[in-house]
Amino acid sequence: MTKATAAAAVLMAAFISTLVPQPAHAGSCSATAIMARGEESRFVWLAKVKARALWRQKVRAMPSLGPDYANWARAQNTEERCLTGGAGTICIFTGTPCLP
Repeated sequence: MTKATAAAAVLMAAFISTLVPQPAHAGSCSATAIMARGEESRFVWLAKVKARALWRQKVRAMPSLGPDYANWARAQNTEERCLTGGAGTICIFTGTPCLP
C-alpha cells in the first residue's frame, strides 16, 4: 500500500465516522449527583415543582456547573421521591446534571 493510498484510507475512515451518530462525551455530565429537598406543600404537584426548582438553583450556583447544566429534563440517573404525611408532601429530587 502506498503512502497516498494509506492517507486516503485514513481520510475516508475519518469521514465515515462523522456520519455515524456518536454517544455523548463522558465530560458532558457532572461527576456527582445533586440532591434537593423541596419545601413542604399541601399538593404533590407543588412539592415536585419546589424540589425541581431547588435542584436547578443548586446546580446554577455551583461554579463548576452553572446554568447550562441546570435542566432537570437533561439530567441522568434521576430519582424523584415524595413523602406524604399529615402536614403535606415533601419531595426529594436527585440527579446528575448534564449539558445538552
